[in-house]
Amino acid sequence: MKVIIMAGGRGTRISSIASDIPKPMIKIEGKPVLEWEIECLRNQGFTDIILTVSYMANQIINYFGDGNKFGVIIDYFVEEIPLGNAGALFKIRNKLDDDFLLLNADSIFDIDFNRFVDAHRKKGALVTLFTHPNSHPYDSGLIIANPDGSVERWLTKEDERPEFYKNRVNGGLHLINPSVLDMVDINHESRETESPDEKVVKVDLDRQILKPLCGTHKMYCYDSPEYVKDMGTPERFHAVFNDYKNGTIAAKNLKNKQKAIFLDRDGTINKYIGFLRDTDEFELIDGAAEAIKRINASGYLAIVVTNQPVIARGELSWEELDEIHNKMETLLGIGGAYLDGIYFCPHHPHKGYEGEVAELKIDCDCRKPKSGMLIQAAEDLNIDLSNSWMVGDSESDIKAGKAAGCKTALIGSEDFGQEITVKNLLEFVEHTSWELQ
Repeated sequence: MKVIIMAGGRGTRISSIASDIPKPMIKIEGKPVLEWEIECLRNQGFTDIILTVSYMANQIINYFGDGNKFGVIIDYFVEEIPLGNAGALFKIRNKLDDDFLLLNADSIFDIDFNRFVDAHRKKGALVTLFTHPNSHPYDSGLIIANPDGSVERWLTKEDERPEFYKNRVNGGLHLINPSVLDMVDINHESRETESPDEKVVKVDLDRQILKPLCGTHKMYCYDSPEYVKDMGTPERFHAVFNDYKNGTIAAKNLKNKQKAIFLDRDGTINKYIGFLRDTDEFELIDGAAEAIKRINASGYLAIVVTNQPVIARGELSWEELDEIHNKMETLLGIGGAYLDGIYFCPHHPHKGYEGEVAELKIDCDCRKPKSGMLIQAAEDLNIDLSNSWMVGDSESDIKAGKAAGCKTALIGSEDFGQEITVKNLLEFVEHTSWELQ
């Protein structure tokens, strides 16, 4: 599979770090950012690379050459005149005969690309976007998807957004079938250069190529907790530099075993009111966002596992549950925290409720105190359960964690055989800080 890395940016926002070299050549731990990217790709078998270059292109070309010393094959497309962030794709269209990866040279990433490709092909997608949660969704572009993962809407920072939303942000890594390029009419985007006989086509990737696919069931999300960050500002660069030094970036690759803190929802993250049926009644516990923010910084995944029998009992619809979870993610995002996954059990074993959903009234394997939700998350995200924690406010949470092979912690003072008892999530993270480093 070909990989196209867009490396032509000028990097004006990060010029205070290095103004005399192109942005992809800024070094982290002694290597240019672009070299880290190429190594990540090469180590997973992606060795056929095209670099689109423009600003100070010779520095990049002279350093990487034909790619031989880096174990890859590199071809170049030099933009003598800027073509927008996707114009080069139309100039090299004849080299693209199958799905290709399209990446940015100013993003720091370490992801399992083969897993990404597998998900793309299983969906039969024309485009798959790498999407993930982040700590500032309120000022990020958001991807709104259908239950099958197909992209329905793409909201920029400037667009009006719903009151509550899922924390799903475009990571800037794309899998694209080249037929998508043939669907775009770029002629009206041409503009004359200084030579009246020469036309330059400037193309915007998001606006002209990707966003028109929203709602067509041809573009899908690939949700992942793996590490992807734009290092385009000095602040982000320093954050990435620190993450490289402490090993966070490589550790988040899903080829590696992950560790997680599984969190009950009601009474653990939000105030317990019995069966929660109304979005307006959802309210975070004081300190919950700060505690989850600390989990995010610790290297552990933060994953909610919650029993929701109100679905089976006919007291709450799937859409209403989604809205409650969207509110949870929105409020956590405002507090600088995010969840890497939400798993819920909609079943209930006891029959006889008016309006109940018959097919969900079963004795399942996912309803806590059984461990099905934790087992499923472990399969999805390559989690080492023995190195993970289950945190909740009830005996069923502790039993579910024990059944899955996790260590456990109870919010409260009762003893159900858990390793430690904590008064709230914040105290838990502080109490086990040695474990989270």
